[in-house]
Amino acid sequence: MSDATPSNASAAPTPDFETMTRDIAEVPAVEVIVTVAVNLMSAAAVKLGLTEEGDQYKDLDEARKLIHALAGLLDAGATEISSFHAAPLRDGLKSLQLAFREASLVPDDPGQGPGEKYTGAVYG
Repeated sequence: MSDATPSNASAAPTPDFETMTRDIAEVPAVEVIVTVAVNLMSAAAVKLGLTEEGDQYKDLDEARKLIHALAGLLDAGATEISSFHAAPLRDGLKSLQLAFREASLVPDDPGQGPGEKYTGAVYG
């Protein structure tokens, strides 16, 4: 055995919070809102079992929460991000709501599904 101490060459550098703050300050609000919406959509799709892994990550309770949060974000932010950005996000939300309704063993009443508080009842 050696008394030598291991080198810290492989240690991860500490984050530069000043640079990170400056970077986020340069991002337009529209881009932040759209990015969050896309992340919510992606997570909901995974929880609905719509990915290649299928049912491995399926969790309808989690999907409901994510879809509801996405609907709330789009409802609150639609006027801020313009219809150019909002329209495809609304289409994606509707697709997720329909997929949720299809995946549910006991479907919600019309208007009671995830996010329908904000969007109104969703029909296929």
